[in-house]
Amino acid sequence: MEAAKKGIITPEMEIVAAKEGLDFKKLMALVACGQVAIPANNRHHALSAEGVGTGLKTKVNVNLGVSGDCKDYTLELEKVKLALNHGVEAIMDLSNYGKTNTFRKQLIERSPAMIGTVPMYDAIGYLEKDLRSITPQDFMRVVRAHAEEGVDFMTIHAGINKRTIEAFKRAGRRTNIVSRGGSLLFAWMEMTGNENPFYEYYDDFLAILREFDVTISLGDALRPGCIDDSSDASQLSELIEMGHLTKRAWAKDVQVMVEGPGHMSINEIAANMVFQKKLCHNAPFYVLGPLVTDVAPGYDHITAAIGGAIAAANGADFLCYVTPAEHLRLPDINDVKEGIIATKIAAHAADIAKGIPKARDWDNKMSDARRKIDWDTMFELAIDGEKAEAYYESTPTEEKHSCSMCGKMCAMRTTNMILEGQTVTFHSEE
Repeated sequence: MEAAKKGIITPEMEIVAAKEGLDFKKLMALVACGQVAIPANNRHHALSAEGVGTGLKTKVNVNLGVSGDCKDYTLELEKVKLALNHGVEAIMDLSNYGKTNTFRKQLIERSPAMIGTVPMYDAIGYLEKDLRSITPQDFMRVVRAHAEEGVDFMTIHAGINKRTIEAFKRAGRRTNIVSRGGSLLFAWMEMTGNENPFYEYYDDFLAILREFDVTISLGDALRPGCIDDSSDASQLSELIEMGHLTKRAWAKDVQVMVEGPGHMSINEIAANMVFQKKLCHNAPFYVLGPLVTDVAPGYDHITAAIGGAIAAANGADFLCYVTPAEHLRLPDINDVKEGIIATKIAAHAADIAKGIPKARDWDNKMSDARRKIDWDTMFELAIDGEKAEAYYESTPTEEKHSCSMCGKMCAMRTTNMILEGQTVTFHSEE
């Protein structure tokens, strides 16, 4: 950010400008004013930089990590490989069991995608202390450790403070606090009587992030955990605090992303995007869903994709995937794939709606292939070509230039034949 303010083009800016097909001077101006963030820790040498923010393609994040009930590092690395093969731009390591840096170091060493973490999750295991005994300086040690390892962005729940907790207690929410990091900080504050250390010592945390060029992702500790809690005083009071924290970070040349709502009915999503962009000075918005209904466990990758598409079409810049296992268990590798595909569909649909340059070209190429009944090209262009081809091959057809849905009555085939001056027949003549 400092380089952009001084008119200096960094290698990361050049990479992002080339990926986005954007003039590098325009990109530099967006980075300088904070509307675009390029999370790129100066120790993450495998990184292929990505930009998040105004005028850029909607990015997708995948959450992974080891937990007490699933300690298999090999399985998590298989999920990493799957995510990278599907072209996700970010991976968040949410490990919360044991010495989590074992997995994180491998992740940073091999991943071209940007890596994010939530230091609050790691604090208890890393420090081997009970929550109540952890000091602000202890939290700072964990943040520094993650920065030194090469993490590109960190979720820091600095917006939950004594003022926002007062609003939360007055609100009488149906699902209270559903953010894991937010609930831990709330418990720490209530047990110790102290202010949120990430808020009280915010400038000290910013100094660490600035040293390693880590982007701060301002975590929404008070995000709604059900549609009945959305757009309430708790959520909005924290958003106001995050707007103030955004400007303080920018003043220290620390890039910012702001995290958004978790559950929200469809009719509120567009307005919430306007609130965030207004209150947080057009900082990039990182949306956790939003899930548009609470009654679809097992299908929450779909409820999140619906909300994510609407959110991104109305200004959100970064979508966190949700898997079918959400609210039920840690996702297996198939859940991860389903979550990635659903979220990539949402992101691409939003990019078309936002008029992102060349976003529609992909769909036009698919439509051309469909008109020509060119199956190989269709499978090549598909978001999940492997699944598309498997579906096609599962019910063999009499003619290659059709599928089992319509057979010889394929509309494309019929129209093509007539336009080429051929006669359409369905029965062989005796």
